Amino acid sequence: MLQNFKSNKIYYLSTMALAGPVVISQLGHTLVQTADTIIVGHFAGTISLAAVSLVHSVFMVVLVIGLGIAYGLTPLIAQENGRQNYKECAKLLSNSFWLNLVAGILLFLFVYYGSMYAMTHADQDPEVVETAKPYLFILSLSILPLMVFNTFKQFAEGLGFTKQAMNITIWGNVLNVVIAIVLVKGMFGIEPMGVRGVGIATLIDRILMMAVMAWYVLNSSNFKRYIQHFSVKFIDFSRVKNILRIGAPVAMQYVFEIGAFAAAALIAGKIGAIEQASHQTAITLAAMTYMMASGIASAATIKVGNAYGNKNFFRLQKFATVSYHLVLVFMIICAIIFAALNQYLPYIITKDQEVVVMAAQLLIIAGMFQLFDGTQVVGLGTLRGMGDVNIPTFITFFAYWIVGIPTAYLFGITLQIGVKGIWYGLTLGLLTSSILLYLRYRYMVNKKLPRHQILATG
Repeated sequence: MLQNFKSNKIYYLSTMALAGPVVISQLGHTLVQTADTIIVGHFAGTISLAAVSLVHSVFMVVLVIGLGIAYGLTPLIAQENGRQNYKECAKLLSNSFWLNLVAGILLFLFVYYGSMYAMTHADQDPEVVETAKPYLFILSLSILPLMVFNTFKQFAEGLGFTKQAMNITIWGNVLNVVIAIVLVKGMFGIEPMGVRGVGIATLIDRILMMAVMAWYVLNSSNFKRYIQHFSVKFIDFSRVKNILRIGAPVAMQYVFEIGAFAAAALIAGKIGAIEQASHQTAITLAAMTYMMASGIASAATIKVGNAYGNKNFFRLQKFATVSYHLVLVFMIICAIIFAALNQYLPYIITKDQEVVVMAAQLLIIAGMFQLFDGTQVVGLGTLRGMGDVNIPTFITFFAYWIVGIPTAYLFGITLQIGVKGIWYGLTLGLLTSSILLYLRYRYMVNKKLPRHQILATG
């Protein structure tokens, strides 16, 4: 093990240097929802917390469609940069901007009207639904600036510049927390706004993040060789199609996974508000570790994509291998923390004793699926770097919707195990995805790469 680390030290350090800022930046998306959940849980009560859970369960499904579409730019930029085709990078950015802008408008319409219909026809607590409506509308508006922000963020990260998005995300989240507390609690003469206040704070935060990220990319000397070819007037539908060729399957991968957890929240809501609030509390904590693992996966996409672009297959396999190693170590640490502190971590989200007790039990299960969650997301990231997105999309659908959700419903509702049964089903889905994606990576290595350059992956 030690000898393996020494021989691959440069790859570990390089991947960690790239992944660190991406981890924090990726975590920022979840921290917005996490901050909203914590503030509402402490200042607005259990009904409001259940309302936040309901909104996030339906909103996140549509949000990740947008993030997936925007993400389609990153591996293409990494590959073209590996070929030193700077002009093509700029043209891809131009087309990604328009694609994401149009997608943002369509997603706003879909997320608001579609989610409103879903909430009112999903056998949920009427008081929870009424509390959720104003929050849903304002949160839906925030997807527009978020899509533009991600246009420039994914471009910069595809070129290996990850710290700037991290810094913008950190300051954006600080601002979001401050504004949310002021509006929810009602300070400085402002009337308490409840759940609506956290929505307004999120919208303001995302508008400012969009403006700063766009200004940085368009004015920094780091991108001068690329931006000199950039123009918002340049639209080429063949390039839009290329971005969608990767972005659309990635979006569906996100939908199948996040949608499964959203469905789990709805199943929990059929049991009761306490169970739904407990699910939201535990899944909020688990989502933070997932987003950090997805940062490692994003680094794998960039490194593997760059190596794939310049046909350096030795480096491709090295970066894939060390990414798996890093996420395993990270998730083992997270699992230990969840298991050791399960009685205390729920208090970060809520003070409701019933919710805390039930969420503590769910965190033990969350500790179990950390390893599977981490390895499956790195498997997806590695395959994206190689341009392989269609079969992995089918794998995620099968794992979550053929295996995970039916099992969750069987355990949770039919066998009346309750919310813990729902989480057992989710764990089985993650395990299935993790195994199948790793097997797909090994198949791609054996099929596409020259036989003499295939390394043993361990």
